[in-house]
Amino acid sequence: MSIIPEKLNDFRVYVNDSPERKGIGDLQLPSLDAMTETVSAAGVLGEYESPNIGHLQSMKLTINWTATIDKTMTDFYKQEAVKVDCRLADQKYDSGKHKFVANRVLVQGHVVKHDFGKAAKGSPYEGSTEIEVLYLKIESDKKVLIEYDRTNYIYMVDGVDVLAGLRTALGM
Repeated sequence: MSIIPEKLNDFRVYVNDSPERKGIGDLQLPSLDAMTETVSAAGVLGEYESPNIGHLQSMKLTINWTATIDKTMTDFYKQEAVKVDCRLADQKYDSGKHKFVANRVLVQGHVVKHDFGKAAKGSPYEGSTEIEVLYLKIESDKKVLIEYDRTNYIYMVDGVDVLAGLRTALGM
């Protein structure tokens, strides 16, 4: 029988190496969107989008909160660097049994938006925080799948150094 990935069972978030944060509704994880240019030239039928290898558009991690006004939230009120370590427990079905796989999304960046949410009697605030991602590492079952460091020209995918040739060409 094959393994069936079912769902994210639960998650915890640690900020700047502190104990876990409570009051997180959900996370919107970063998106890898390449910066592209349209290529249209002799010898090419029509046109196509060509990625500028290693150059990604702005990436954001969005944390959606049930509560946003609290002393433990001050790391997000500052527009300073923040480290967010998301520990995710995926649930999979394998040969008649459920098992859990540990995933991790580690982000370093700075807060670019903090929305305190809406104040309504008997309701959660439903605010959010957006973090501009400068560093991203994604692991699954203790294996690094991707590591991207915008300021140090690091882009590793499944152990392959995507930017090795670029760094060599730049004398880095």
